[in-house]
Amino acid sequence: MHHYRQVIFRMRMGQSDRAIAKSGLMGRIKCAEVRAVAERNGLLSAVPLPEDQILGKLFEISTERAAQPSLIEPFESQVKQWWQEGICGTTIHRALNSHYGFAGSYSSVRRFLQKLDKRNIQASCVLDFEPGEAAQVDFRTGPTITDVFTGEVLKTWIFVMTLCYSHHQYAELVLDQTVRTWLCSHRHAFEFFNGIPCKVIIDNPKCAITRACYYDPDVQRSYGDLAEAYGFLISPCPPRDPKKKGRVESGVKYIKRSFLPLREFRSLRDANEQLQRWVLEEAGNRIHGTTRQKPLSVFAETEKVFLKLLPDVAPEMAVWTHAKVHANCHVQFEKAYYSAPFSLVHRKLWLKATEKTVKLCKDFELVAVHPRLYTPGRHATVDEHLPPEALAYKLQDPQWCLKQAELVGEHCHRLIRRLFSNRVLDNLRAAQGVIRLGKKYGTGRLEEACERALHFDNPRYRAVKTILEKGLDQVPFKEEPQPALASVYQASGRFIRKRSELQVH
Repeated sequence: MHHYRQVIFRMRMGQSDRAIAKSGLMGRIKCAEVRAVAERNGLLSAVPLPEDQILGKLFEISTERAAQPSLIEPFESQVKQWWQEGICGTTIHRALNSHYGFAGSYSSVRRFLQKLDKRNIQASCVLDFEPGEAAQVDFRTGPTITDVFTGEVLKTWIFVMTLCYSHHQYAELVLDQTVRTWLCSHRHAFEFFNGIPCKVIIDNPKCAITRACYYDPDVQRSYGDLAEAYGFLISPCPPRDPKKKGRVESGVKYIKRSFLPLREFRSLRDANEQLQRWVLEEAGNRIHGTTRQKPLSVFAETEKVFLKLLPDVAPEMAVWTHAKVHANCHVQFEKAYYSAPFSLVHRKLWLKATEKTVKLCKDFELVAVHPRLYTPGRHATVDEHLPPEALAYKLQDPQWCLKQAELVGEHCHRLIRRLFSNRVLDNLRAAQGVIRLGKKYGTGRLEEACERALHFDNPRYRAVKTILEKGLDQVPFKEEPQPALASVYQASGRFIRKRSELQVH
């Protein structure tokens, strides 16, 4: 409309179409069309020109351009399908050339795809935040690092927390997305900023949100305890709507495009050290594309003082999870085993694991406390948690059996020692059984039965039990005479020779 007004103004001054065309405002043919419309509507007289909206309607017919048909129209359905599948424009152009003999340039494909994008444009708004009001958190896949010292190949993840006001960020490479890593990364970020934002905006990862929902998400118990201890609110985004935390999304892309390429990492520790230096030196001191200021400067000068103070004592990092009590009276957590009362076998308990302890709770009742084990396969067992029969076998070891046998008597002690001297068979249960017979028959009878079994060189549990059952311990036994040798073994034997006759001369 500015050009049309200038042309009409020059026409009012008496300039010809040729003079207007020489000035570069409009061509002669177009000027003739404009002059005809202006004369028809009385615009060349000394009257004020109408508003742009009315002026645009007057020249609507003459200003329209005939739309040129696109060369892609014969293949429109196929191109739309490829575009919806996420295939880029250059690949579509190459496929049209090879499959359909398309002779057009890539520009025709690009213009057609731009029209498709305009049809799917969704309006959005910019979220504004006050200093210290919120931070946004995201987890993304990181680089694969080969440790030069151990040769181990490590798959990593990038944890990023971005302050919404200053765009200053904390980043860390980690090895997993477990609850413990999620909580520790939050602590590291708060200590890096030396403060806590009022609200943390997150996605819906399992380590933070156990059930994603637009209205009523369920927060992981461990993460809820951390938020309560540090004093921040958890604000999960609606499911499948990451645009609600666009600042950290852009921050992650910036790390992937600016920090990761063309860098070498010797280990996970080396990668994190390089990342921390890059955040403070390059990323923090760049001119941000949105604020047109340095994020680190905005943070130090404005936002830092609005963050909540860190607690004097760092909150205890605790991981809550459900654990089932197996038939061996133990629960498993991170490849280590912790005992629980045998009456709770096959029940699910709440397990709270801190850096030093592991606690087991039934509903709201504490049922077991153990020291935290970090070696896979280790067991933390409390004897009172075992069933009576298993506890008896565990506590009645060989030393206990020998001590009890010594209290019974000398013969019982000798018999138990004979049982444990067997080089082939483990006779612990047999020794326990012999000691247990004293409760039924008395220690006096047990001592006599052991003496009789030793006399007949049969120091076995079954022999002692049979003697007691048949009452043979109460029957006196005599030393039986040794059987006489046969006549051939007597001194007058046929083949007996004197020693002097066997000497070799």
